[in-house]
Amino acid sequence: MEETKAKGNCFKEPAGLSRAREDIISELPDSLISEILSYLPTKEAVRTCVLSNRWKSVWLLIPGLDLISSMFPNYNAFVSTIDRFLDSSRKENSCLHKLKLSIIKDENDQSCVPRWVDFVATRKLKHLDVQYLLMKRQCLEVMPLSLYICETLLYLRLYKVSLGRFECVSLPCVKTMRLENNLYVNDACLESLISSCPVLEDLIFVKRYKDDNVKVLRVHSQRLTSLSIEVGMCQDDYEYSGFIIDAPRLKFLNIQDATSKNKTISNPGSLISVNIYRSTDISANEVNFFTSLSGVRNMKITWGIFANFRTSFMSTRMSLTTVPPCLRSSLEFVEIERNQGLDKSLCESSNVLCRELSNFEETCSTFRSFRRRFYE
Repeated sequence: MEETKAKGNCFKEPAGLSRAREDIISELPDSLISEILSYLPTKEAVRTCVLSNRWKSVWLLIPGLDLISSMFPNYNAFVSTIDRFLDSSRKENSCLHKLKLSIIKDENDQSCVPRWVDFVATRKLKHLDVQYLLMKRQCLEVMPLSLYICETLLYLRLYKVSLGRFECVSLPCVKTMRLENNLYVNDACLESLISSCPVLEDLIFVKRYKDDNVKVLRVHSQRLTSLSIEVGMCQDDYEYSGFIIDAPRLKFLNIQDATSKNKTISNPGSLISVNIYRSTDISANEVNFFTSLSGVRNMKITWGIFANFRTSFMSTRMSLTTVPPCLRSSLEFVEIERNQGLDKSLCESSNVLCRELSNFEETCSTFRSFRRRFYE
């Protein structure tokens, strides 16, 4: 009996030592623990609240929040969680540097995102990403005015939101902006938003709805180096006419556009690489646009761009051995994609173009690579 008791006693440790070994991390200050939790996905960081009373509210101090509404039992639970988080930030006077939300809601759910964004925009926010999924156009939520004067914001992505009218806009630190399928007041407001980012380097603009009130996309930026424009297929009577780009430091240009009738780029001297997809209109303006790209080194285009050229025109008039010196001194790479299902005349035109490019490769000192790719 005594032996058994002795055996049992040999496994016991002093109470203080046992507690110390129990959880060393809990002894760290809240600021350091919240910094550690910030490297975890938000979902995992929230789960730490069940570890002990000490951890119950530590996750509320993390400097970044990344949540998807579908992760929660319902939309109200999602709203309650974020409200609790922001309320804690207000009480602790802590700063939320990153807010990323992916939201699925219907027209009967309460509107919360504008007030959330309004709160974080005034508290040293650096990264904002708001995305609505399966959202009806008439239910888009309007971003608050405080967003347009956030002095600390570095990254901005807005997907399916409404950008209302604003009198003042100043985003002095934004370097990356992604505007996708949003609703704007008019061309001028969008132009003002873009031009009010003096250090903007990377811009993505996506337009898949004809009722977004953008007829002409105007991009004026002194620091922009990368630009991507994606415009979906629209009806013939659609009012969107094209884009005007004035960005002297632009190096990389990506265009997916089957709608624009007018494409204008000023000061293209810094362009290095251009990718153009789905363009179908070979008008005089289109020819001028390609002429303005004569200084690029790498060009990737789809065969549909040349669909309106006749074989006779290409075989008798086109000669790449007489192209302007500026093109002959800079172009290094050309890739043309074409669909295997093209009709015979277009295939013949393609062969003529490819033959000329092969000749061009032999006579141009800088030209290094030409590739023709087929796809179904």
